[in-house]
Amino acid sequence: MNERQHKQHPGMMPVDDTELTVQSWKIFQIMGEFVEGFERLARIKPSVSIFGSARTPVDDPIYKLTEEIACQLSDAGFAVVSGGGPGIMEAANKGAQQGKSPSIGLNIQLPHEQIGNPYQDISLSFRHFFSRKVMFVKYASAYVVLPGGFGTLDELAEILTLVQTGKSRRIPIILVHSPFWEGLLDWFQNTLIKQGTISPEDMDLFKVVDKPEDAVDAIFDHYAARGFAPTSKELEKLMEL
Repeated sequence: MNERQHKQHPGMMPVDDTELTVQSWKIFQIMGEFVEGFERLARIKPSVSIFGSARTPVDDPIYKLTEEIACQLSDAGFAVVSGGGPGIMEAANKGAQQGKSPSIGLNIQLPHEQIGNPYQDISLSFRHFFSRKVMFVKYASAYVVLPGGFGTLDELAEILTLVQTGKSRRIPIILVHSPFWEGLLDWFQNTLIKQGTISPEDMDLFKVVDKPEDAVDAIFDHYAARGFAPTSKELEKLMEL
């Protein structure tokens, strides 16, 4: 390709003002979502973000397990944050409402699947996954992750990456229901570590439990010697999010 042909590539052409206007409005939408999220969630600390499949039916044992975990966390003084939809998200909000602390839903506007559940004391609606993901992390004292699909794995990978790289403070990351996670953890151990793409100590970033009380105890054990308030260094990291 000669120089003249290269410079005719669309990526080298001036940007259309119409396109810039559209992108500018998207930026303002994202800013608005951040502002509303910060204003409404600033006082929910300590809180725990709970993740899992939107497709889990009410009669599934995992639904009931999630409800019990959320209720125990709520009674222990944690606001419970979910994605606000059905399935595991609904179970988390429902269990939280049975307890003493607020039940929060960070709803996402999707063409299919996402329907807000009725168990939210505080309900926020997001157009953009990016701003919603920040809200999950910003005020979380812990992550509790139950069986789920791509969205759940995305949130799990997000927090593991943030903690591993030092972009977020170290918080408990609890994987619930060991049979579901067994294959993934074997892959971490036998492929990622062996290939050198993660370190052996990265396996200590999370804990696997099966009982509701074990999830709650793991969170309290993590904070036993230091309290829930972020240190000054941790606050600096949270300001970067």
